[in-house]
Amino acid sequence: MPTAEEFAALQKALADAMGELRMVTTERDLALERLRALQGQLFAAKSEARGTDQKDLFLNEAEALAPTAKTPPAESDDEESTPVAGHQRKKRGRKPMDPALPRDIVRHELPESERVCAHDGHGLVEIGAEVSEQMHVIPEQVRVLQHHRIKYACPCCDLSLKVAPTPARIIPRGLLTEEAQAWVITGKYQFGMPLYRTAVLLRRFGGDIASNALAAGVVRIGQAVQPIINLLRDHLLDSDLIYGDETTVQVLKEPGRKAQTKSYMWAQMNGSGPPVRLFAYAPGRGTEHARKLYAGIRRGATLVSDGYQVYDGIAAEYGLTHLGCWTHARRSFIKAEEAIPKAARSPDQLATRFIKLIGKLYRAEALAKAWTPQRRQRLRARYSAAVVRQIEQLLLANLHAVAPSSLLGEALHYLHGQWSKLVRFLDNGAWPLDTNPVENAIRPFVVGRKGWLFADTVGGANASANLYSLIETAKANGVEPYRYLVALFKKLPLAQTADDYEALLPWNIFPLTTETSVEQQRTVNVGGQSRTIPPMPECIDGQ
Repeated sequence: MPTAEEFAALQKALADAMGELRMVTTERDLALERLRALQGQLFAAKSEARGTDQKDLFLNEAEALAPTAKTPPAESDDEESTPVAGHQRKKRGRKPMDPALPRDIVRHELPESERVCAHDGHGLVEIGAEVSEQMHVIPEQVRVLQHHRIKYACPCCDLSLKVAPTPARIIPRGLLTEEAQAWVITGKYQFGMPLYRTAVLLRRFGGDIASNALAAGVVRIGQAVQPIINLLRDHLLDSDLIYGDETTVQVLKEPGRKAQTKSYMWAQMNGSGPPVRLFAYAPGRGTEHARKLYAGIRRGATLVSDGYQVYDGIAAEYGLTHLGCWTHARRSFIKAEEAIPKAARSPDQLATRFIKLIGKLYRAEALAKAWTPQRRQRLRARYSAAVVRQIEQLLLANLHAVAPSSLLGEALHYLHGQWSKLVRFLDNGAWPLDTNPVENAIRPFVVGRKGWLFADTVGGANASANLYSLIETAKANGVEPYRYLVALFKKLPLAQTADDYEALLPWNIFPLTTETSVEQQRTVNVGGQSRTIPPMPECIDGQ
């Protein structure tokens, strides 16, 4: 029999072993959770969409369905009936071609020998045609524009000689026309095609230009449009609502930094006034870079951002109303849910409960998307505020019951840390729930980055930021980027005053892009009517 001292020592050793086992088990579970999360990032679907078992509208509640003065009285019928929702059946078959496209008619006729009636031998006459349509695409055409500057001299003496002046160009003595430059720039910054592929495509049509020559032209144009970027920034900083976000970019040749060092592309957009989308390159992500971008912002404006702490300092420094992002809060719970083995998932999981509650907020916003801010505010006060209180109660009940280092613990602490900014949308019906608009604006840059991978120099990164800004702002204003860039490149060298530059902003210059000379237009028959169609854009190589 062990003595009392030996028994106590054994009990203590057992307790220590059990504690160590619990710690090792917890560490193992956290490591497995991280492993499943990393595997999900590599191999699982990237969509954050979640299904719902809710068949009725989310506002199927007594207070929402209570009759009002405008509610018509319900009709009663003694016979039992089954309501059938009205609908329109979609027409089967192909989608018709755009009637505005020019039509070239190709006639298919029978040979003369077959235009004879098989019954009485009379000749057949034309009575109509069966019409079918195909889309025909004419590939890019490369042409050379020869500029002949005519020289004039006096026939009586050798003392007077004049030469027609050179037209103002965005790149003096540039190799490409404004149309060709716009084609190259939209190819890279709108459609994500690297310049070396553009050079290969040009060689296919006879335009032998090296990719580094194209890159040099792009950088020079990116620098030339800086006055327009400055005006866009003035409009942005004068807005009532501003979104902010940032993403990484790699610059190979930056003084004092390794090629592998991360740099950043900052994105800003407004939520009021003419739409502005701005990109700006910075070597880092710190406060000093953010302060430069937000210098001059109107005090009292509203800033919408994710949980990056730099934005907290910007909001405090300039007296901004700072809103958080419910999408980022929801994303953390989605990661926690996806780390749970499928066999263990259920609607009662804490992460799933948070996702469903946040989903209720978004269903309310989807219903009120087209409403006025005042009406949307009433919905938020009546419905969304109650959902927010449920989320808060669930958060406080579980905040300290979950390991902080787990994915669910990180999601809970993120939600708790951002809470004051997340609930602020309830105060104003015009304020958004998230940063989705600026993330959508930055997506073309992220998609394009997968193709061109990096910027060679700082000048190239700054030029890319300026050109992305012009293209995304044009798109946001409903202006076709190619048409806008052509008009801008032609008129920018002629601008002298602040009013001249103001007239070149996307929402001001669009009427100018419809100017097309009569010689360049052609008339076609569309649907039995004559219509004047402007020429298709061409890639032109000239000097």
